[in-house]
Amino acid sequence: MNVLIAPNAFKGTLSAIEAGEIIASSIRSRHPNASVQMIPIGDGGDGTCQLLGFSLGLTPVSYFCLNAVGKPVLGTYYQEGIKAYIDVSTYSGLGQLPANELDIKVSSTYGTGQVIQHAISNGAKEIILGLGGSATIDLGIGILQALGIQFLDANGRSLVPFSKDFLFRIKHIQKSPKTPKVGFTCLCDVKNRFGGADGAIPVFGPQKGLKREDISHFENQCAVLLGMMYSKSNLSFQDKPGFGAAGGIAAGLSGFFETKIETGATYFFHQIGLEKKLEKADFVITGEGRYDEQSKSGKACFELMKLAQKYNKPIFLITSGEEAMNAGFTSVYQLPDLDFRKSDFRETAKKHLEKVSGSIELI
Repeated sequence: MNVLIAPNAFKGTLSAIEAGEIIASSIRSRHPNASVQMIPIGDGGDGTCQLLGFSLGLTPVSYFCLNAVGKPVLGTYYQEGIKAYIDVSTYSGLGQLPANELDIKVSSTYGTGQVIQHAISNGAKEIILGLGGSATIDLGIGILQALGIQFLDANGRSLVPFSKDFLFRIKHIQKSPKTPKVGFTCLCDVKNRFGGADGAIPVFGPQKGLKREDISHFENQCAVLLGMMYSKSNLSFQDKPGFGAAGGIAAGLSGFFETKIETGATYFFHQIGLEKKLEKADFVITGEGRYDEQSKSGKACFELMKLAQKYNKPIFLITSGEEAMNAGFTSVYQLPDLDFRKSDFRETAKKHLEKVSGSIELI
């Protein structure tokens, strides 16, 4: 009996690797003769490029830079030849900041740009960028600054990253002949465009510290900036699915660099050869923290379910959330809700996952 265990991260509690190890241990304990393969999966959300590097057996590169509000942070990325795999969440991520430091009028992707520049200095020409989990809505302007594009105030002075109301003080843009020749592949787990009622600012802005009363003002300024940025490259801005991810990073990059947007799960599955591994499996077990309506928009568990159905493989989902019950999985195993106010919620999450995964019937 071949069992493929391929969970996504259980957001806020367990990484995909941690969850996979717990599930695999439970299955091996109950089915000692089973051949168990554990492959954690990502979809463009937090840590997707970390998982890609892990799954591809690459050596991590450690680098100090600045986080979303300008404080030092040490993170890792992966590089293989001309390809570098970098997560925005590692350097400009929401998960790094306490609630009292969230400030959308200050936060910047500049630190992620520093890391990209470091990878370029090591020979990278293609940047694979995991967009999930950002703390910013800056149109990728911080990244562009770190790569040599200048954003100037009304007096022609170059603006300093992380300065208050940075986006509202931009009046001119100056390209540099030293801008690196590099392309971007942006991995995302949402299909939101940048503008509109379902866009980056009204949907994701409040999660990042934007006040409801400031949404319209912020939207108007970002529209002006996108017009300026694309005009600088003699282009016309056309909003696209995925431009709403990570505060419009792909939207901004596309004004100056060759930029592709990929559904994170599809890209991830292809890179690690997951389809061939699934073909050989008798059972597939996956999981995520909470399955909801967004899961159908390119999240890893949903995409894996479609792949399992293609090969008529039974697939079991471990999650919380009633919406998973009629989603199409062979069986759904429900996790109890956690009390995140308690300091031991992570240990409780591990115990819940051990118990639930140990109850899975592989028949």
